[in-house]
Amino acid sequence: MTRHSDILGPFGIPASGDVTVASPADGLPLGRVAYDTPAAIEAKIVAAEAAFRIWRDVPAPHRGELVRLFGEELRAHKAALGRLVSLESGKILQEGLGEVQEMIDICDFAVGLSRQLYGLTIASERPGHRMMETWHPLGPVAIISAFNFPVAVWAWNAALALVCGDPTIWKPSEKTPLTALATQALFQAALARFGEAPEGLSSVVLGRADAGHALAADRRIPLVSATGSTRMGRAVGPVVAERFGRALLELGGNNAMMVMPSADLELAVRAILFAAVGTAGQRCTTLRRLLVHKDVYDALIPRLKAAYARVTVGHPLEAGTLAGPLIDEGAFKAMEAALAAAAADGGVVTGGGRTLADLHPGAFYVRPALVEMPAQRGVMLHETFAPILYVVKIGSFEDGLSLQNGVPQGLSSCIFTRDMQEAERFVAASGSDCGIANVNIGPSGAEIGGAFGGEKETGGGRESGSDSWKAYMRRQTATVNYSNALPLAQGIRFDAD
Repeated sequence: MTRHSDILGPFGIPASGDVTVASPADGLPLGRVAYDTPAAIEAKIVAAEAAFRIWRDVPAPHRGELVRLFGEELRAHKAALGRLVSLESGKILQEGLGEVQEMIDICDFAVGLSRQLYGLTIASERPGHRMMETWHPLGPVAIISAFNFPVAVWAWNAALALVCGDPTIWKPSEKTPLTALATQALFQAALARFGEAPEGLSSVVLGRADAGHALAADRRIPLVSATGSTRMGRAVGPVVAERFGRALLELGGNNAMMVMPSADLELAVRAILFAAVGTAGQRCTTLRRLLVHKDVYDALIPRLKAAYARVTVGHPLEAGTLAGPLIDEGAFKAMEAALAAAAADGGVVTGGGRTLADLHPGAFYVRPALVEMPAQRGVMLHETFAPILYVVKIGSFEDGLSLQNGVPQGLSSCIFTRDMQEAERFVAASGSDCGIANVNIGPSGAEIGGAFGGEKETGGGRESGSDSWKAYMRRQTATVNYSNALPLAQGIRFDAD
């Protein structure tokens, strides 16, 4: 514990509780936490309800001021929080810092939106009437986040929720509770600078799946935003739907890239490497499937294998590291099982396997794996959170598009081509069926202002974008009669005289 104790100091996180949090970087204890009891969860929901009744009446631009102050706290503590993200999630330091920067950026975005929560004036068919669309705060929002983006996912939701007038209750992954507590500490600092704000405006619930289920099932929480596995989404979605609540779900990707004959192969290799290997293949936007045209297959794959061989796998805080560890032993076993299944189905595996076990016996570092498959089938249709890239040869654009769309997931997609017709066909209505479709860039998608989310089994939720704030508010149509008559719609007459 002493090895990592300094990392928690800037946030005042108590090293107490009956649950040990280990770092995937070395398997050593990072801190201790206590899980919330049902009574504690109930108290936080009650507090959020009370906070909502106050916060909804605060003018939205003033609510935005709190988010602005939180962004300042993040700027001041970017290095410390980024380092903690790296140690607790296994991301390399630059990715940890990048995640905090993403939090800062979404705060800036939300502050702007706080003055743009516009409704509409609607033409009425009744003379002397004005009809208008208005938007009102929704209520407490539950945010369930995953280990691979332990803080940014919360920020995407919380920044918008707060400017929209909604308190938040955050249930982080049980694998990354310390980053959540650190973030909450920074938010409390922003609250202290802000001045008058209700208790319970932001809270953290620690626990396992049962804690998330309690939030999803509670009718006092009108919106549940959950990011994680499809398995988690299948558990949360029906529970929220049963009570007619709202759900924002973003559930992984199994993302593909098409590489066409006209592609800039040097550019493609760089994009493939980052997309497939970054975060040890544990991002929702990780590249899982590479669909390469037969005319460039023999030119691309040897270059890609050479690049894979040069990837530096190591401790996430060490300079020059490109890939850190898997999150835990379970992730390693899942990777091994997927590679075995691919090999049994005719796949040729390059790379893979555990490494650095002598230096870090309690951690699970792996070499990234490239698997040349005879066809898209079997294990390729299901996502494994690990640095596994399946490669399939295609004969035409149509072949590639069919394979790209031929999986249940629908988060992100991309094509590398310099052919304008292919590029436009890929992003057209008859092209990629994913929520994100990119040209000459990998399957990245978390751009501030972009409608980040997915389709199909990915969940269909939208966590950003110019109108995503509407998910955190309720729409009301109001009609004002400023005449002395009471005409009915559609010319209906209802005269009692």
